[in-house]
Amino acid sequence: MTIASLRLDAFLPYRLSFTTNLVSDAVASAYEEAFGLRIPEWRVVAVVAEHPDGVTPQAIGLKTRMDKVTVSRAASALVDRGLLQRTPNPADQRSHLLMLSTAGTALYQAIVPQALALEEQIFGSFTQAERAQLVAMLRRIDAIVLAGNMSASNP
Repeated sequence: MTIASLRLDAFLPYRLSFTTNLVSDAVASAYEEAFGLRIPEWRVVAVVAEHPDGVTPQAIGLKTRMDKVTVSRAASALVDRGLLQRTPNPADQRSHLLMLSTAGTALYQAIVPQALALEEQIFGSFTQAERAQLVAMLRRIDAIVLAGNMSASNP
């Protein structure tokens, strides 16, 4: 009986993870150095900025795939820094809404041009069609994994 072999560097799940970590590390360094933000904090700011009327921590977790502890810690750090405000959630008294403060809005507006410039540094050598194709493929991967139609014994 022969044992199946696998070259890790050619294994697509590994390649995806490796590249994601490289990009995430580059982004984390840039945001930490320029704005004192860790990646979870930046993600919370970015999602909250998309919802000017407020968004729940639960919705942030769903959108970012961060667990509730990570979202809670990031939100607390941002509230402590005066970048976010918590308000009661009229739709659910057990939760609250997060909104950018004036300082948070100013920070977001300062980050966006740098975020877009960093994106351009990383993906600038790709055509718009290649970028669109990459996004489409990533969304297809998301859909397959979220559908959960996978198992190790039935590839």
